[in-house]
Amino acid sequence: MSDQPSCPMGYGAAPQPATASATGSTTAPAGVATAAAPALAPATADVHHGAQLDFSADMSYGDYLHLDQVLEAQHPLSPAHDEMLFIVQHQTSELWMKLLLHELHAAIAHIARDDLPAAFKMLARVSKIMEQLVHAWDVLATMTPPEYSAIRPWLAQSSGFQSWQYRCIEFGLGNKNAAMLQPHRHAPNRLAQVEAAWRAPSLYDEAIRLMGRRGLPVPASHAERDWTQPYVASPEVEAAWLVAYRDPQHHWDLYQLGEELTDIEDAFRLWRFRHVTTVERVIGFKRGTGGTHGVSYLRKMLDVVLFPEIWSLRTAL
Repeated sequence: MSDQPSCPMGYGAAPQPATASATGSTTAPAGVATAAAPALAPATADVHHGAQLDFSADMSYGDYLHLDQVLEAQHPLSPAHDEMLFIVQHQTSELWMKLLLHELHAAIAHIARDDLPAAFKMLARVSKIMEQLVHAWDVLATMTPPEYSAIRPWLAQSSGFQSWQYRCIEFGLGNKNAAMLQPHRHAPNRLAQVEAAWRAPSLYDEAIRLMGRRGLPVPASHAERDWTQPYVASPEVEAAWLVAYRDPQHHWDLYQLGEELTDIEDAFRLWRFRHVTTVERVIGFKRGTGGTHGVSYLRKMLDVVLFPEIWSLRTAL
């Protein structure tokens, strides 16, 4: 294997620098001929394997991703070194949430149209995004209590509790609560998006309606209802799921849908658990910046079950 260093971006071997001798003259790296400068031009071009290097008239990688705007969006308010970690952690989580919502909304629409193959791909991606969000806590957990205490006064009342994207995810997964609209009333455009998610059927609502269209015994109370209300578990809905789970060969897509839902809630529970343990590790049982009881509030969230019959049916099988 060659000891020649690689370019950090993966575009071939990085050129080795020349070194100065004791007399001050320049010595080429081992194995490199000391040819005159003009003779190096073809070799230099070959290092780049024909890659375009001039983007004065074309769109570059940074242009496409708007990296100047993204990388200039971090504005620490405190003099503390660790605030950058706190900002980047939450900004990247919000980017993953944006993608999660993109996939979740599309999956719900596909289920409503009985297009399950496309929905399955999107739901699988939602689960993988949740895994990314779970592992993000590993990085934030490197912040110690004194390091967080140094930046906490600068956060004022801002809190992840106020994330409108997170609230849309909760609503899209069925955890409806009208009180959670209140933190967004100061921003009408954002409120409209959160309220639309609150009023729409959730992922689980559409899964239940799909079972009804397939002829499974779904009660009318759950096929059509006030979608703004929290979901209430039903023995009849569990019975409908059991039809699919007891005969998966004849109801394979419904059976697979049930397992996709299981994957999502499993990942979401892990995210909540890592959230509460990270918060306890960093601030103990202090109140959150948003006014909640911090760890005590987050522990209550661990008891929220999004798709109850998907879990209870396993006891009945």
